[in-house]
Amino acid sequence: MTERRDGRADRDGHGDRDGGRVLHELVEAHGETFAEEAGITLKDTPQPLYRLLVLAVLLSARIRGSVGVAAARELAEAGLRDPRRMADADWQERVDALGRGGYRRYDERTATQLGEGAELVLDRWGGDLRRMHQEADGDVSALRDLLQEVPGLGPAGADIFLREVQDVWPEPAPYLDAKALSGAERLGLPKDPGRLVDLAGDTPPAHLAAALVRAALDKKIADSVASG
Repeated sequence: MTERRDGRADRDGHGDRDGGRVLHELVEAHGETFAEEAGITLKDTPQPLYRLLVLAVLLSARIRGSVGVAAARELAEAGLRDPRRMADADWQERVDALGRGGYRRYDERTATQLGEGAELVLDRWGGDLRRMHQEADGDVSALRDLLQEVPGLGPAGADIFLREVQDVWPEPAPYLDAKALSGAERLGLPKDPGRLVDLAGDTPPAHLAAALVRAALDKKIADSVASG
């Protein structure tokens, strides 16, 4: 427990000034979103939103994040950047692209899920996830449920999508799920999303979430920032 400058003890381990420093250093070093790492320039347009959906499916499996990101890049390099091309691709073409990204343990099942998911996006939302967004009508819980209709995308995958999309679709923001908040806990920061956003200043919430998730996944990241 530390004493805040105003004299009140902060039960989360950091005063506001120190907590702000920790978050600033974390975001500065590790605030790249997973979409950015996968080469996705996220905008409210069909192709980048679909590529984010694919990335969320890939990251849902019990694999290293770097492997999911590499697989997403390989699918994009193979031209599978939109649901029509994904649906029209041969199953083996999807398997091969996943394999080139090192995504071998789940490649066959995931190749099937990506094909089925692409068909769903085409049939249900005309290939445009903005229509899913409109269907949810600002209800984040409804949006989370709609995302989980996509094959291979469970609660964890829906959280990944919502963490990343919140700079483009503002309704979920600040979307700091259990994984992000576990990163905050590891850093001795408050687990209240509103307080974290206040401490982070003008940091976009998707970058804040990505940085906290990286701290949750890698103790070395948390230790390096906390000791700084």
